[in-house]
Amino acid sequence: MSVSAAITSLPLPSSVPSPCVSLCKMNRDSGLCEGCLRTLDEIIAWGKADDDFKRAVWAELPGRESLLVFDPDF
Repeated sequence: MSVSAAITSLPLPSSVPSPCVSLCKMNRDSGLCEGCLRTLDEIIAWGKADDDFKRAVWAELPGRESLLVFDPDF
């Protein structure tokens, strides 16, 4: 196999960015990450997931913010 054929056979990187904001803290009540609002299963699957899965997760995120209850003393 030529070098150019090997390069073109590599999978393309995803065009859907991760919602991760490097604030990784799982909320005990909701089961969501307080930074990106994903579930642990979604976070684990993200690296190997296809773009359709990633877009579906992104579509869910806006409605999840209301599920988090933050302690006002922090």
